Amino acid sequence: MKEGTIMKIHYITGLAALLTVAIHIMMRVVVPFSVSLEYENVVANYQNILYALLLESVLILISIHGFNGLRVMLLELRQSDKWEKFVTLFTLIAMIAVIAYGTRTIIIVSGQSL
Repeated sequence: MKEGTIMKIHYITGLAALLTVAIHIMMRVVVPFSVSLEYENVVANYQNILYALLLESVLILISIHGFNGLRVMLLELRQSDKWEKFVTLFTLIAMIAVIAYGTRTIIIVSGQSL
């Protein structure tokens, strides 16, 4: 994939993450902060399918944006084809692992079966 396309994805995921995190915060403002952290309320939030999808969106968008940012920083350290392939593969595998683990957590807490 061309670097210009990768940077467009980076900018789009940054803006989309900003929007989804803003929605997430607005949903938290409805309930007093101390009450929203009680175990029953946290589990109830995860069992709400719309909220679980919002959390999944935040997870995916921030993971893509963050790991692509890390990739860009690491590529600034050294420039070579071998290094670029290694860094790209490393960040891609790490991103997939984080998304998979986060998705697993959201599914388990929401009470769905794997």
